[in-house]
Amino acid sequence: MTITDGSVGTIEIGDHRVRRFGFGAMRITGRGIWGPPADHDGSIAVLRRAVELGVNLIDTADSYGPDVSEELIAEALHPYPDDLLIATKGGLTRTGPGQWPPDGSPQHLREACEGSLRRLRLDTIELYQQHRPDPEVPYEESIGALKELQDEGKIRNIGVSNVSLD
Repeated sequence: MTITDGSVGTIEIGDHRVRRFGFGAMRITGRGIWGPPADHDGSIAVLRRAVELGVNLIDTADSYGPDVSEELIAEALHPYPDDLLIATKGGLTRTGPGQWPPDGSPQHLREACEGSLRRLRLDTIELYQQHRPDPEVPYEESIGALKELQDEGKIRNIGVSNVSLD
């Protein structure tokens, strides 16, 4: 089955229209979302097949692997099709398999974003999301850092993840 606008609907992200059925790239890494996958070629094939079937939104994060998911995406799909939007996230660190300590400091978010730009081979990330609020950092400081990156042209759209309306 090919995924089409009519079969799944679309949403607008900035000036991109993407299908509501995207690909979450967390599980293309190793066990515990840590390290490389057991089947590197299989992960590459899955990414390519998802795009062939009509997926035009891929969601990933620098913490998946860490770094591995973004590296695999670039290896499999760069140069990217014009209609493909890659969304990534920053704000978590990885100290081991299954461990996800938050770091919403402006310095960490800047380093995470710049690392994602390099790994994904992009000049601008279309959608960059704060992965999770850090209870040790005022939320305004974290989002302010993303706004600075947006003003510099490194991020086009800012998103949030794992938040409530409060």
